[in-house]
Amino acid sequence: MRKIAIIAVTEKGIEKALIIQKEFPKSLVITTLQSSNESVSTITSISDYLADNFMKLDGICFVTALGICVRLIAPYIQDKNTDPAVISVDDLGLHVQSVLSGHKGGANDFASKTASVLGANAVISTSSDVQNIWALDTLGSQFNWQTESSIATNKIMALFANNKPTALLLDIKDKGTQHLEKTVPSFVTIFYNEKDIDYTQFELFIAVSYKVYEAKIPSLFLIPKVLSVGSGCSKQLDFELFQETLKSKLAAEGLYFSAIKNFGSIDIKAEQQAYLDFSESNNIPFSTFTSDRINTVTIPNPSAMVQSKIGVNGVSESCAMLLSGNNDLLVEKQKIHLENSEKFTFSVALSAEVARKTAVAIIGAGPGDEELITVKGKQYLEEADCVLYAGSLIPEEMTNWCKPGAVVRNSAMMTLEEQVSLMQEHYKKGNAIVRLQCGDPSLYGAIQEQMTIFDELEMDYFIVPGISSFSAAAAVLKSEFTIPEVVQSIVLTRGEGKTPMPSKESISAFAATNSTMCIFLSVGIAKKVEAQLLEHFDADTPVAVMYRISWKDEEIFQGKLENLAQIVKESKKTRTVLIVVGHAIGARKNRSQLYSPEWKHIFRTNKKFVVTE
Repeated sequence: MRKIAIIAVTEKGIEKALIIQKEFPKSLVITTLQSSNESVSTITSISDYLADNFMKLDGICFVTALGICVRLIAPYIQDKNTDPAVISVDDLGLHVQSVLSGHKGGANDFASKTASVLGANAVISTSSDVQNIWALDTLGSQFNWQTESSIATNKIMALFANNKPTALLLDIKDKGTQHLEKTVPSFVTIFYNEKDIDYTQFELFIAVSYKVYEAKIPSLFLIPKVLSVGSGCSKQLDFELFQETLKSKLAAEGLYFSAIKNFGSIDIKAEQQAYLDFSESNNIPFSTFTSDRINTVTIPNPSAMVQSKIGVNGVSESCAMLLSGNNDLLVEKQKIHLENSEKFTFSVALSAEVARKTAVAIIGAGPGDEELITVKGKQYLEEADCVLYAGSLIPEEMTNWCKPGAVVRNSAMMTLEEQVSLMQEHYKKGNAIVRLQCGDPSLYGAIQEQMTIFDELEMDYFIVPGISSFSAAAAVLKSEFTIPEVVQSIVLTRGEGKTPMPSKESISAFAATNSTMCIFLSVGIAKKVEAQLLEHFDADTPVAVMYRISWKDEEIFQGKLENLAQIVKESKKTRTVLIVVGHAIGARKNRSQLYSPEWKHIFRTNKKFVVTE
């Protein structure tokens, strides 16, 4: 919300209003009382203010009795689709009530956020919120889905609020559908194939899909933008005729026009006016590809004629594949001859990001503590059918997140080939696969060789980042590794042992910056590392030798840089050690400007927003 008015009628109310205003920095605090606070606007009549501004505001917070709020807004209420969000807070800030436009206007969220600011109780009375079920009228906007329904939306909502048996069809997989799967009410049955639904057993049908369905029961269609359309055409092409024909052809294929995410062609069509008008008219991004890029794609219907004319085997299929990242087409090349003798081709592909197929999840497990895995990583681990983890680097307790029946293997005694063979076996079955990596996979994770093999085998994969041990080290040391005016950089590196280092990445070269240095995999060459660091750091620079950070047997050894090798020797630790060096360790001086009263930024401009009369 951008335009918010906080209206108070008592001195205690003004106090609460000023607290609320800090959470909504550009909001106005309005009262009819006199106030010496320069952030408070004094007006002569709240009714007159509302008459002029009610429909201009996104939200109104009354710090008044509920009755006052209701009487003041009553003359100006028009429609839930256009009315602002209105909430009411009592003078003591004990309760925050959603009054008007709870879902579409955002009053329920407004009330919840305001309640959290005040430590108050949010009072929300809409049926879906009370039952903790989906708000169907805002579900589409929440996840950027278009919404259509076979009957009036309020009737759909009534069926759902009354817990009528509901069939939910999920044809894609994205953040929204994952949310639905995790929060599914007891009266909703999830399906992944429409043919499996016996409509006689249900009173409501909800589909998250790019496909057109005709169910014989009340239906709500949530349409995600997931389709990529590639097209080629003759020199001249009428925009309106092209658009209407494409719409009808997609409908004939059982696909929603509103599901189009992007649109593309070959670069020689970059100035094709019909394509440009189509893009602008429908707010669909238009992209073009060079012949060289198009020729990297193998298409199902190559054309010798197109090859002879423009040097590619085909345009529409190639562009649909490139735009979607998917080698499978929903609609192969269609040749369309228009009534004015113009021609175009089109093909359609589903975005690979939302296709319901398996992929290997390479997940950063964090530094050691099983609870320091990310929420997203834990969710994938809980759902996995096959899990591979390095037992020496990842605590066995983390595998307790795995579901019963999952194949969970310690990869420490397996070759890379054996690991890939096991993952490939599960991949072919469509099973969910997790490869757990210690810390964050991007740091000394040896995932490059795995991804190379996955690419060769055409196995899809993705990476979920994790908390690195250097972050855990800062937490354990109760230190900020970037101190204003002392050190503003962190170096993550390793010393040169059996594995050579690039010539420009020596410990000595990095030490010249005096940055906070986190040195991995180097405990066995501590004496050499110490000597290189001392070339540029003072001898009394703080140092920490950190063994198995965040594990149950964690040990921390601290001292001065000049004693680094001796500290390592006395610790008797030979592996799983991180060495941290720098003046940031334990530093407590040098205040940041971020929260200084004199410092201005986009969230705290020091500008006063007031009404003048």
